[in-house]
Amino acid sequence: MEAKDNIEEIILNNLKELNDFEPKEGHFERFQAKLNVQQKKKTITLNVVWKVAAAVVFVLLAVNQANIYFSPDKQTGNTQENNTGFTLASVSPEYKEVEFYYTNAINVELNQWNTMVAGGFISNEEQEMLDGEMVEFETRFKNLQTDLKANPNDERVINAMLEYYQAKLDIINMIVNKLEEVKQQKNKNHETI
Repeated sequence: MEAKDNIEEIILNNLKELNDFEPKEGHFERFQAKLNVQQKKKTITLNVVWKVAAAVVFVLLAVNQANIYFSPDKQTGNTQENNTGFTLASVSPEYKEVEFYYTNAINVELNQWNTMVAGGFISNEEQEMLDGEMVEFETRFKNLQTDLKANPNDERVINAMLEYYQAKLDIINMIVNKLEEVKQQKNKNHETI
């Protein structure tokens, strides 16, 4: 009961201040300053995320290009078959066509990546990150090849290989598209200056 009486007493003593409907002077300025600080934090975080994503893509593409460059016997249409002798092309002619499509599409995207590298849109750090990612992709591919050789008619292994190609192509394509957007924005900024 005493707590209730104490609250009533505080309210009655400060009734005039409580009935004032306007916020204290400078309230809106303080509120705006807090909003501006929060917006800056979000922009910085998003900027870092884009840089990391671009770096990862760059590393993936660079590793693949290095692999192609240092393996001259892979210059034929079916790059993966020359590597170990057992790929989707070894399973059936239909899978050979699918594998050919993916390897060519990946090589086209990697050529675009190399164009971006030559244009100076990618730093050495981003290239190293991409190289590391491409090594991981190749390790995964070799494991899938081993599984396919052991079980050439297992649909799960075949689907895993198809998903591997699709994932690799999607990631490289996404990074190249983002780099193209950055390139267009830079060109647009230079035109307005």
